[in-house]
Amino acid sequence: MTDDRSTLVVLDMAGTTVADGGLVEQAFSAAAQRLGVQPGSADHAEKLAYVRATMGESKISVFRHLFGDEAAAQRANSAFEEAYGELVDGGRIAPVPGAREAIETLRAAGLTVVLTTGFARVTQDAILDALGWRELVELTLCPADAGGRGRPYPDMVLAALLRTRGADSVREIAVAGDTSYDMLSGRRAGAGIVAGVLTGAHDAARLTEAGATHILGSVAELPSLLGVV
Repeated sequence: MTDDRSTLVVLDMAGTTVADGGLVEQAFSAAAQRLGVQPGSADHAEKLAYVRATMGESKISVFRHLFGDEAAAQRANSAFEEAYGELVDGGRIAPVPGAREAIETLRAAGLTVVLTTGFARVTQDAILDALGWRELVELTLCPADAGGRGRPYPDMVLAALLRTRGADSVREIAVAGDTSYDMLSGRRAGAGIVAGVLTGAHDAARLTEAGATHILGSVAELPSLLGVV
């Protein structure tokens, strides 16, 4: 617990509440190949390393960095979203164990919960539908919902506050995620708790370096951290 009791909880999806089993990398490889980047090539390895390093960032921003011009970035992003959507539709996605129960516990205790992602809205909705999570939380946000800037910017966290009015101060926000960019966005937003979880892309050292205030084995431990169980 902190001096400012958390009343608004902003959670990442893939790697934090949703176990995607490496689908991001698979979808990236499919998208890159469509733009002529061959699997096994040095170019592919270099681009994949960047994708891994920037997990949590808005995917269109990643593709702008990798492919330069806007047209190529948009083609890559569309191919990525299509490939990821096909994997989701194929049943290749599941909740992180205990994630749904943790969210339900937080809501039952009166906290407002928001799910955020670096994916486009169409992909976020496909994940929510596949898991039956449409009604699980008060609000879901993707970068476009917050003006277009995803993580590591604080925009989605602050948009969650403005849209839900779920806290009286940024210090009453708790953020949880599995990437360094999740941690950076939480810290930049001024959240009182920025918890890194070890079910996704980055390890405890990376999360701590990026500003995590707490390290959790998984999001299932969050209700205990926030003192609601």
